[in-house]
Amino acid sequence: METKHERFRYADAGEFKAGLSRLGLEFPFSEDLSVLAEPLKLGRKTIKNRLGIQPMEGCDGTRDGAPDELTFRRYERFAAGGAGVLWMEAMAVCPEGRANPRQLYLCEKNLPAFRELNQRISAAAKGGEPYKIAQLTHSGRYSKPNGAPEPVTAVKIPFLFADGKDDYEPVSDEYLEGLIPQFVKAAKLAEEAGFDAVDIKACHRYLLSELLGAFERPGKYGGSFENRSRLLLEIVDAVRAETGIEVVVRLNLYDALPHPFGFGVSKEDVHQPDLSEPIRLLRFLHEHGVRFVDLSCGNPYYNPHVGRPYDQGGYLPPSHPLEDNARMLRLIREAQQGCPEVTVMATGFSWLREFGANAAAGGIKEGWFSLAGFGRQAFAYPDFPNDILSGGMKREKCCICCSNCTVMMRDGGVTGCPVRDSAVYAPLYRQGRSGKGSPVGSAVKESLF
Repeated sequence: METKHERFRYADAGEFKAGLSRLGLEFPFSEDLSVLAEPLKLGRKTIKNRLGIQPMEGCDGTRDGAPDELTFRRYERFAAGGAGVLWMEAMAVCPEGRANPRQLYLCEKNLPAFRELNQRISAAAKGGEPYKIAQLTHSGRYSKPNGAPEPVTAVKIPFLFADGKDDYEPVSDEYLEGLIPQFVKAAKLAEEAGFDAVDIKACHRYLLSELLGAFERPGKYGGSFENRSRLLLEIVDAVRAETGIEVVVRLNLYDALPHPFGFGVSKEDVHQPDLSEPIRLLRFLHEHGVRFVDLSCGNPYYNPHVGRPYDQGGYLPPSHPLEDNARMLRLIREAQQGCPEVTVMATGFSWLREFGANAAAGGIKEGWFSLAGFGRQAFAYPDFPNDILSGGMKREKCCICCSNCTVMMRDGGVTGCPVRDSAVYAPLYRQGRSGKGSPVGSAVKESLF
């Protein structure tokens, strides 16, 4: 397979802009970073700046799903780093929906630990508290509550399993309906624990995301757009009706999976996004009271380069990482313009190193989005917001997009940065590598990319 992939190799802003020009890419960029320090009114809260931490799973909770010491440490470092939004990692709403045996689980037993987590965040925060979001999830086909796959699927998609088979029967409409009170219960607990909002997670091909692309599912939750979006909207409505907490959504705009499986994808060409349905869904979400969304693309288990370009990963993508970055930011701009009433947080800045701050500032100034969220960068560089707001990011502290944080997760261990936070995570990385482990990334289909 031919590829244009390159590692990051830009010594300064001039070389970076030349790279964009060489590839013919439209890309936001501003030397003036001051817009990132501006506050933003959101619902009942005012976000202290335009920088966010994306939800990055540490896989380091207790077996019961409570935050553990590495969880506390990570969020205290994020809080001290100065981000305005702390969009916290996935928290399962039911035992069978956990992605790994140490995924966080919002239940009554764990409520005291989540209260403590928010108290520690408040104590560690610099320059005012961040806006804290609990991401509520059901991991669907990626559920591994006991360490081995126990998929809960909405529709058969053979190529999303490594063996090329999909022998798991999709769950019933009754099962899906039964998730609504579980999301509501978790939202009530999140409110008690001190979170500012809950995210009804609908990205990266987890269960609610999969339903959005369930064109071939029969019944009330498949087929038509109204059916495929039904459960997400029912959960949003139920949470808003039964709690006082704000509701937000992390949403995939473009799955990069072929029709009839992919949401936001042209029926004729998987390489071409079609945002007619995602923008329609954003408008529906706004009508149902959602005022803040975090937009993403791709599937980290199947085509990770689409949503998180890298220098080193499990396969060599055909595209240049800047092309992947540019596509995602362009789609986010199109979605923001298609539904300007919703406040949008963008993603996809980590591969850009220190120029991620320039892209974030340029995008906000030009109206592409209102906030910028950083994922892997936060693992490596938790105080990046403080550095941005005091002059700029430092190359020597940036994420190098080596995918070793993903390697740690695929090996069944905890997740962090073994390069920049090596005292804690390098031994854990080596420990994972010494076992049987599992391959990095996924075997992307050459027919698709």
